[in-house]
Amino acid sequence: MSTSSLTFPSFHHHKNNLPTSKTTINHGRPIIIRLNAASPDTTTTITTTGSNTNDKNLPIRPIPGSYGIPFFQPFKDRFEYFYGPGGRDEFFKTRVQKHQSTVFRTNMPPGPFISKNPNVVVLLDAKSFPTLFDVTKVEKKDLFTGTYMPSTELTGGHRVLSYLDPSEPKHGPLKNMVFFMLKNSIKRIIPEFEKTYNELFDQLENELSNKGKAFFNDVGEQTAFRFLGRTYLETNPEDTKIGKDGPKLIGTWVLFNLGPLLRLGLPWFVEEPLLHTFRLPAALVKKNYNKLYDFFESYSGSIIEHAKTLGLEKDEVVHNILFTVCFNTFGGIKILFPNTLKWLGRAGTNLHTQLAEEIRNAIKVHGGGKVTMAAMEQMPLMKSVVYESLRIEPPVALQYGKAKQDMTIESHDAVFKVKEGEMLFGYQPFATKDPKIFDRPEEFVPDRFVGEGEKLLKYVTWSNGPETETPTAGNKQCAGKDFVVLITRLFVVELFRRYDSFDIEVGTSPLGAKITLTSLKRARA
Repeated sequence: MSTSSLTFPSFHHHKNNLPTSKTTINHGRPIIIRLNAASPDTTTTITTTGSNTNDKNLPIRPIPGSYGIPFFQPFKDRFEYFYGPGGRDEFFKTRVQKHQSTVFRTNMPPGPFISKNPNVVVLLDAKSFPTLFDVTKVEKKDLFTGTYMPSTELTGGHRVLSYLDPSEPKHGPLKNMVFFMLKNSIKRIIPEFEKTYNELFDQLENELSNKGKAFFNDVGEQTAFRFLGRTYLETNPEDTKIGKDGPKLIGTWVLFNLGPLLRLGLPWFVEEPLLHTFRLPAALVKKNYNKLYDFFESYSGSIIEHAKTLGLEKDEVVHNILFTVCFNTFGGIKILFPNTLKWLGRAGTNLHTQLAEEIRNAIKVHGGGKVTMAAMEQMPLMKSVVYESLRIEPPVALQYGKAKQDMTIESHDAVFKVKEGEMLFGYQPFATKDPKIFDRPEEFVPDRFVGEGEKLLKYVTWSNGPETETPTAGNKQCAGKDFVVLITRLFVVELFRRYDSFDIEVGTSPLGAKITLTSLKRARA
């Protein structure tokens, strides 16, 4: 995945005065698994949308850009987005430069003939972007995948939680069900992660020994699904009828959901009609989906019973459990873990040595030789590395919201008027690399969030909300936000608990990086 380089119109005239990373190691912000079961009508209002909110009188400016001739311009924009030089990063960067604004109008894929209206107002800076999180200002109904919604035939005829607005009656109960899933599994997370990912490392070492290299992604996906089964359902999927087919079944189903937004690396004249112009028939993946459904129906008994107390029907519950585990969580791990390996591998042996020393010492001194939450709180560099991975390459890049009323949106440079019903869109990799907020925004800075750098965590927004805020039943922040941070920390901890260093080769895939390990240097006894 390419990085994005973005110059803001007034960047050279407006110096950033926020704290930057320091090399002094202090105790970092603790992670708490928050399981708030707020009432469904609770809302979260983002009051701080960026730096320098009140430092000058910003001019009111018309939103630049246009949507062009219907059908023709959306098709042209789609082609440039997927196949233009520099890919989607360049698609946005050229428009920022053209309009001299990080807020502008354009068309977003898929466009004709899948989405009825591809017109969006783009928000690309850290000040305007948080508007998308404020559910008092934007509606989230059926916008999880943007300007189109996959057929509900792909989710058993149900609009699952990700597509519900917090104002809808079932949003609260369904999100509280997910909170229960997390709370019910909390004691299993660390031991099952340690067990499952050491199985992964054994497998990678064997492959490396036999072949001279080891491919991470496929075995990593098998491991992720095994871990999630053991943690959420107290079941190893590989010991059930689903066997080792879980990741393959999920992959096919996700393709039918996200195909209109993906590039598979095929020639454009194949991809365009196959993925971006017409929907793939849901019936083709129904058999695979039913296998997943049967698995979750068979092994989610305690979750189903709890969900019934929330007024939910079994069938809808199972489809939502499946979506939460397979699409949201497994899909996130599929992208996040390889990307984390990529950035760690590129950082080199000096960082590896620092992480190994910090992690092993904290486990010895604060964990009694075991990985514990208390021990991980004494690993500020490790925690910063995880946040930096989430900042520089957020696993969910695209965010959408529809304006609930006429309103104004501020960028660093101007104020823009938005009309009720207009679609707002944010490309997160630009917002989290805002040069007005972050020094060296394009660089992976391992200690960026150590000490005073923790003040920048409110600009880490991979979870559909600031890292400093909490998911509730009344907002759209990822219910598993702290779970994802925790398991990514565990991934880094287990990696450097076992190895002094490693080397990689990096390729590309439709979702995240493709990682090949070329060496694993075991920790010296």
